[in-house]
Amino acid sequence: MIDDEKKSRRPLLAFLLVTLAVGALGSVVTTPAIPGWYAGLNHPSIAPPNWVFAPVWTTLYVMMAVAAWRAWKVAGTRSLAINMYGVQLALNLLWSMFFFGLHRMDWAFAEIILLILSIAVCTVLFWRACRIAGLLMLPYLAWTIFAANLNWAFLALNP
Repeated sequence: MIDDEKKSRRPLLAFLLVTLAVGALGSVVTTPAIPGWYAGLNHPSIAPPNWVFAPVWTTLYVMMAVAAWRAWKVAGTRSLAINMYGVQLALNLLWSMFFFGLHRMDWAFAEIILLILSIAVCTVLFWRACRIAGLLMLPYLAWTIFAANLNWAFLALNP
């Protein structure tokens, strides 16, 4: 019985590891840019303090992974929902590379629009597979929309 329970948790663990790994890769690019380049930018009034980002993103990544696992249990590995999850994860990482790695706020803004669209599609697909999975994606969608506004504000203040 215990072995069956462990086996049933393996896919959840895999989703957690992959999703958190994307976050960790993004932080490898982001962290070195914060004390120098990012600190030197003109910050919009809507910019949260730096300490907010790590707990927010960690929470969102865990919620995303649980959502993906729940959708996967219904839709399966080769489903459009899980493929879209992979697409939005890749776009999530790419944004960090553009904004913090390359210091290209303009590219990052264009890319985050694609990210928002991919998250919205993923959320709808997850909702269709499992309503809880769709609901778990909503905070991520909302935060990314906020991040797009923040990206735009940084771009406007730092031409």
